[in-house]
Amino acid sequence: MTTAENEKKEEVKGGELLFCGVTEWDDVGRRKGSSELNLVSPTRLRPLVGVDIRYVAAGCASVHCVALDVDGRCFTWGRNDKGQLGHGDRVRRDMPTIVSGLASYKVVKAGSGKSHTVVATEDGLSFSFGWNKHGQLGTGSAKKEFELDPVRCLVTEVTKVSCGADFSVWLTSVEGASILTAGLPQYGQLGHGSDMEYNTKDSSVKLAYEAQPRPTAIASFADETIVNVACGSNHTVAVDSKGYVYTWGFGGYGRLGHREQKDEFTPRRVDVFTKHNVLPPGAVVSAGSANSAVTAGAGQMYMWGKIKNNGDDLMYPKPLMDLSGWNVRCMDSGYMHHFVGAESSCISWGQCHSGELGYGPHQQKSSAIPKKVDALEDMHVISVACGFAHSLVVVDRTNAGDQLDQLEIYDGEGVEEPRAEPSPAKQTKKQAAAAKTSNKRKKSKEASDPEDEEENNNEEDHDDSDPEANAVAEKKSKRGGKAAGRGRGRGRPPAAQNIQQEEKRAAAKASNKRKKSKEASDPEDEEENNNEEDGDDSDPEANAVAEKKSKRGGKASGRGRGRGRPASAKKEDSGAASAKRGRGRPKKA
Repeated sequence: MTTAENEKKEEVKGGELLFCGVTEWDDVGRRKGSSELNLVSPTRLRPLVGVDIRYVAAGCASVHCVALDVDGRCFTWGRNDKGQLGHGDRVRRDMPTIVSGLASYKVVKAGSGKSHTVVATEDGLSFSFGWNKHGQLGTGSAKKEFELDPVRCLVTEVTKVSCGADFSVWLTSVEGASILTAGLPQYGQLGHGSDMEYNTKDSSVKLAYEAQPRPTAIASFADETIVNVACGSNHTVAVDSKGYVYTWGFGGYGRLGHREQKDEFTPRRVDVFTKHNVLPPGAVVSAGSANSAVTAGAGQMYMWGKIKNNGDDLMYPKPLMDLSGWNVRCMDSGYMHHFVGAESSCISWGQCHSGELGYGPHQQKSSAIPKKVDALEDMHVISVACGFAHSLVVVDRTNAGDQLDQLEIYDGEGVEEPRAEPSPAKQTKKQAAAAKTSNKRKKSKEASDPEDEEENNNEEDHDDSDPEANAVAEKKSKRGGKAAGRGRGRGRPPAAQNIQQEEKRAAAKASNKRKKSKEASDPEDEEENNNEEDGDDSDPEANAVAEKKSKRGGKASGRGRGRGRPASAKKEDSGAASAKRGRGRPKKA
């Protein structure tokens, strides 16, 4: 989050916070949630209605939000799986909640990373909470992976903080150490000249990167004073007091603006912003996940990197002609979307999945070019912030008039509703139809075969719990359709089909029982069948046919009433018959 800042100490005016984007925080970037719960228009949040918000923060990789009011209270909400909200637990917060651990401090600045948060107080102290695997909290140690409550950072005289995905940057008023960094050094985003890469084992090729938990000043800026900074996911953009722009870190898609995609491990000056095109005091600086932006002379907005999904990437800064002539006061970039506060309008563009551009339910979702947010027209925007799939806007109530009263107020109730289950009325109707069909078939079967009634009931119960059938029914119920087939002979429930199959199995089972009972009542026929089988087994032609069938996987069963006997029994009978014939043959003298 970046805004044009006035270095003079004066009372900062607050405004009303408006939110648009995703509300199912645990699903963002992991699985597709219900789009019905997204806020596609700028919406007021119930706990912050009437609260004067002065600053908002939400990094391009973060799925949580930070808001600061004029009294220095810190509100956080969103995903909390790593303790990044600072409430002493890992419980998600759907609505803004005050961080009680910072109640004795007046918080004036904040930064939001992927799973950590850093804040700065009015007296120059800094606190952090959340994930600390790479030392991004700046506490001097990475032994404790999670910090669920605010802990003190090893930095003093802090004037501004900013966070990338897994690293943090502090600006201070200390001479010779105006910028300090800590966290993951993998792509050179810390600016210390190394990625601290090493092998995890002597005999292994698996690489790791040494955590940097102690905030360290960037040596190449020892003689410079950095006045503004912004962090993308894995790169950093900074501006010094002379108006020069520096970038370093991951160079993919040209986000560093050096006409190449090479990673930079130390700060490198962007040659476009030199001589007569240096940045004026109070210039806006912003960094998205794969792009960067600044405002140069005459308020002209420059951007470079991956601006949109389609089209070529900008390998060096180019002016954004759609915003020429606009007085841009604040800007921020999310994962692939951008928000700008200019004059009496709010402008957004980029790729949108969850309503983060705020165009409304009856408007386009995404926009390749900057477009006004109609709901915020004629409002004075104080501050903006963009997260992974959400946006925050602070507007001045003085110029808002009755427009704020016309905006909806979100109280978080929509998050509590189940999103994946079908409506109870439709589900009951489907179950009733299936039960009615099965009862008719059960009644018709009771008259002919009452013994199979219990098996049919068990089969129906199994079909109701069939996950594949339930998934199909659930999908149809989401679309508002009925889980019934088309035509007279179609659409039979799976339970009825399985009942038919079970009837065939039962009939075959009953015929086998009748055969067995008949064989038990006629033992003489059984002996004849055995003799007949013995004769068949001794027939070489029959044996050849049986052997051929066994090779093909078939059964070598005889014909007549003795069929179906196991092969082992036949083998024994054949052996006995051959033994009898052997004993009756005379031996040669």
